[in-house]
Amino acid sequence: MGPASRGEEQKDLFAKGKEFLEMYNKVAAFTQELMDQNAQLRQQMAALQTEREGMVNGVGDPSNQRLWKRLEELKQERQQILDRYHQKEEENKDFYERFLEIEMENNNLANLYVASYQLHSTLEFQEVLDVITEIIINLIGAQTFALWLLDEKKNLLHPVKAEGLALETLVPVTPGEGIIGSVAEAGEVWYREKLSPETTMDVDQPMVCVPLKIKERVIGVIAVYRLLQQKERLVKVDYELFTLLAAHAATAVFGARLYSDSVRKRKTIKGFLDLLTH
Repeated sequence: MGPASRGEEQKDLFAKGKEFLEMYNKVAAFTQELMDQNAQLRQQMAALQTEREGMVNGVGDPSNQRLWKRLEELKQERQQILDRYHQKEEENKDFYERFLEIEMENNNLANLYVASYQLHSTLEFQEVLDVITEIIINLIGAQTFALWLLDEKKNLLHPVKAEGLALETLVPVTPGEGIIGSVAEAGEVWYREKLSPETTMDVDQPMVCVPLKIKERVIGVIAVYRLLQQKERLVKVDYELFTLLAAHAATAVFGARLYSDSVRKRKTIKGFLDLLTH
C-alpha cells in the first residue's frame, strides 16, 4: 500500500472517530438532562410529601389548615346526620309496627263488638246457634267444631250443633269424663297444639275446648277440632273471642232457651185453655 492510500485510510478513521465522539457527547448530554429532570421530580415529590404531612399534622399553609379542619368538621357533621337518620329510621319502624298493632287491635275490637251484638240480636234458639257458628267460622277461623249443652236434670252434655262433622256421630258426655267433660266440670278453657293435616281427628281429643259460663255456672261446651286450611295457628284475638264466647254466648244461649221454653209453655197453656173453653 502506497503513502497516498494510507493517508486516505487515516482520514476515514479520523472522520469516524469524530462522528462517534459527537454521538457519545449527545448521549451523555441527554443522559445528564434525564438525571437533572429526575432530580427535579424527586425534589417536587419530596415537597409534596412534606406539604401533605404538614396538612395532616396541621402545619403549613394556614389556608390549607382551615380547609383541612373544615373537612374534618364536615365529616363529623355527616356522621352525626347519618346517626340521626338511622335513629329516626328505627323510630319510624317502631311507630309503623305500633300503628299496625293499634290497627289490628281496632279491627279486633270491631269484630268483638259485632260478634257480641249478633249474639244478643235474637232470642230464637236456633238463630243463636247459627250466630255462634258464624263467629267460630268467620272470626276464629275454625273448620270443624261442635257445641254441647248441659241437661241439668240428667247431668249430661248433649250435642246440639256441629260443623265439619255429622251431629248424629256425637254422643252425650258426662261432666268430668274426658276433655270435654272435664272442661264442663272445671269451667276453664283448654288448649293444645294444632292438629297436623295428617292426624286422624278424634271427637274426644279437641284442639280447643271452651266452657259456656254464666258467672260460675257452666251451661255448655264448645269443642274446636280443626282450623281452616289458610289459618296456621291461633292468635291473640282468637283467645279474646273464646273468652267472649265463654260469657256472651252462654248468656245468649241461656236467654234463648228460656224464651223458647216460655213460648212453648205459653202455647201449652193457651191450648189447654182453648180446650177448656170449647
